[in-house]
Amino acid sequence: MRSIKGFEAAHITRPGYAIEYDFFDPRQLRPTLETKALGGLFFAGQINGTTGYEEAAAQGLLAGINSALQVRQCEPWIPGRDQAYLGVMVDDLITQGAREPYRMFTSRAEYRLLLREDNADLRLTESGRRLGLIDEQRWAVFCARREAIEREHHRLAATRVKPGTALAEALANRLGSPPSQETTLLELLRRPEIDYAVIAEGDADCVDAAIGQQIEIEAKYAGYIARQREEIERLRTREGTPIPPDFDYGEVVGLSNEVRQKLGAAAPDTLGRAARIPGVTPAAVALLSIFLKKRATQHQHTA
Repeated sequence: MRSIKGFEAAHITRPGYAIEYDFFDPRQLRPTLETKALGGLFFAGQINGTTGYEEAAAQGLLAGINSALQVRQCEPWIPGRDQAYLGVMVDDLITQGAREPYRMFTSRAEYRLLLREDNADLRLTESGRRLGLIDEQRWAVFCARREAIEREHHRLAATRVKPGTALAEALANRLGSPPSQETTLLELLRRPEIDYAVIAEGDADCVDAAIGQQIEIEAKYAGYIARQREEIERLRTREGTPIPPDFDYGEVVGLSNEVRQKLGAAAPDTLGRAARIPGVTPAAVALLSIFLKKRATQHQHTA
């Protein structure tokens, strides 16, 4: 304070800034942000234990979408952890609760390599269109961009660079030496010393820099992205295994009392969410998975 000109002799008599508010335990919310206690009542923002304008706005969007879908008797929209940071935030809140005001950090997302700002439109615009939130003009702009990315990606993958050609010589300065064997522009783009702007200098067919940057990011991180997608596919079965809302965890032999209490308090709706509750061990998840499979099989035989 005293380092500010004019405030050299200032002193603080009482701090003038604080945030204090009551909140509703977000573990009592459905993934749609509808309260479990009262159907048709949706909560969004600080009442769910979050802090920050962006967090509140995102929840308001999700709650608004799902309340409108419920009125229309349509299926709810629940973004996954691999689809949007909104999905990560809501999943964290309803499975882990909020011991302190919640902020959405990138470190909370295990698939943050997929949740990039450059591909937000590619991840979510189709969902927005299905929900009636994207108008014709914006949809046309998105479709044109997506098609341009696909065309340029295909062109780069099909364009072969042969040693001794003008393009190979143009790339030599960045590579240190000309390519020693035939390769494609897309393969060259994966190299750390080559970016799309360098290729554009020697290739007149290159397109808009924004389109090229999108392809460059996907190319350079292709291996890591593929690994994350494989992990998502492996977990998809567990993620989608439903747990009935009235499920009695006391029936599962082998679960500790502590795990039963944690699962009962959070009341997760899927096996995937149960696995993310703090204190619920992989062994407990395995026991729960086996029990749910046996239960489903018994119901099928009964039916």
